[in-house]
Amino acid sequence: MRLWQARAVPVNDYALSVNNLRAWIDNCMYRPVKRSGFLPAHQVMQEDVTRDGSEIVINADVDSGDFVRRRGCDLTEGQKIVAKGELIRPATIALLASQGFAGVTVGGEVDAAIISTGDELAELGTELQPGQIYESNSVLLQALLQRCGAAVKSVQHCKDDADSLRKTLEQAIKHSVLVINGGVSVGEHDLVQSTLRSLGAKIDIWRVAIKPGKPFVFGRIRECAVFGLPGNPVSAFVTFLQFVRPAIFKMMGATKLDLSKVPAKLLVDLSNDGDRPHYVRGKCENGNFSPVGRQESHALFGLSQSNALFRLAVGEARARGDIVDIQIFD
Repeated sequence: MRLWQARAVPVNDYALSVNNLRAWIDNCMYRPVKRSGFLPAHQVMQEDVTRDGSEIVINADVDSGDFVRRRGCDLTEGQKIVAKGELIRPATIALLASQGFAGVTVGGEVDAAIISTGDELAELGTELQPGQIYESNSVLLQALLQRCGAAVKSVQHCKDDADSLRKTLEQAIKHSVLVINGGVSVGEHDLVQSTLRSLGAKIDIWRVAIKPGKPFVFGRIRECAVFGLPGNPVSAFVTFLQFVRPAIFKMMGATKLDLSKVPAKLLVDLSNDGDRPHYVRGKCENGNFSPVGRQESHALFGLSQSNALFRLAVGEARARGDIVDIQIFD
């Protein structure tokens, strides 16, 4: 119902100042009010009011209920506002605070250690020698662990030497989670699995049927969950998202473990003639998905420009324009 059009009305005894947020209506009288959690049924924005001596001029039409937030319009009595296992985001914290909660019980902290392996890896900031590459995977894994909410307590590098690997493992398994990068395949210098077994580890998984990422180890030693990831960076990235990330979330008490999926339209034809499902790295933008860069396990630049994965099953072929489910990781 239309209540009022622009006209002058008297100002009552309340002082009109820049601190007043709104003027309110009562029996067709407009009065400015100070900030309060209690408001009458009708209001008009202060910026739509002009003072003229002892009167104010309403410069805008006002409908019944304008600018009124009614009790129960957002939350109702008995409504569940946060579920067990739900991720606590900034907006969730504000919601809890709006209902008077000063704190809530959350899942336990997961502390993690990282071990990278390989004689060919050079420390960042040093000069590369023939046959060397910079060790970049540990910083990748540290960032991924921290994004999951894990506390990274130790980052170590080991040469391809069984004794030094064993000593480093003995310290690292004191943490809740150990992520080992490299040394988990079947080469002469792949010592991780045998060294873990010598320390009493129970190996539950060795190798997974995905591309990239076939070399993969999961096991337990005492209270530590051990993940052995491939040495190639893209393979390490994909296996972390598919296996390590959900395990950490589970340890923290979360119920939503997997990456979020959204539908997207393919901008290119894609097919998988291999013997393993292929996680294609690409860009999901404006409802479209397209692969980015070389789809090879060492190609970090393409990965750095990507924000999503598309799982292409064995023998699957999808045409440009198809709507597919995309996993969003950024």
